[in-house]
Amino acid sequence: MMNRDLKIMKDLEKFRVMSRDDIIDLYFSHLKNPITNANTVLKRLVRDNQIEVSRSFSPYVYFPYGSNMKRDSTKIPHFLKIVDVYKQIKQYEDPVVFEVEPKYSKGLAEPDILTTIKGVHCFIEVQRNLYSQKVMDQKIKRYEALKYSDEFIDSKFPVVIMVSEAKYKINHDDINVVQVSSINDFMNSINVRKKKYVKPREVSVKIG
Repeated sequence: MMNRDLKIMKDLEKFRVMSRDDIIDLYFSHLKNPITNANTVLKRLVRDNQIEVSRSFSPYVYFPYGSNMKRDSTKIPHFLKIVDVYKQIKQYEDPVVFEVEPKYSKGLAEPDILTTIKGVHCFIEVQRNLYSQKVMDQKIKRYEALKYSDEFIDSKFPVVIMVSEAKYKINHDDINVVQVSSINDFMNSINVRKKKYVKPREVSVKIG
């Protein structure tokens, strides 16, 4: 099994679900025939019960083997959006931390992502739907509660990045909230240059 195959499987565990095009962007885009190569690898991994596939989407979407997510789950587009955020960050740097839906005590904020951008810890909220101001106010209050909970007694509270086409009136005194339409817009706002692509070297890894 190739090192690349193991990374695909690991990413599926992390993201819960990825589209074929996501996998191409992350692991096959440097090849001469990325679509053909990706299709061949993914078909083999499905055949060998290493990953699972749903053909209800176009392009197909893939899951870690044994995933209990429904193949038509309404959360799939949300998780795919999280993958898109990850891909945007990777255009500038490889994040040291990228945790999907970090869990904290009940009643506190439930961020979509905990990551680092240029050494700064960030929570990222991926907003696919339009929220009422009341709902947004409640969300911000949960972030304030998280800041003053036992979870962050000895560490600096992350910046909260809201990725949404909508703009909200954010009422807060103690947390840093940034509203952007995309991570690319955020990176442009802090004048960060995209990194140059370096073709990765494939390494074979024997299993067993």
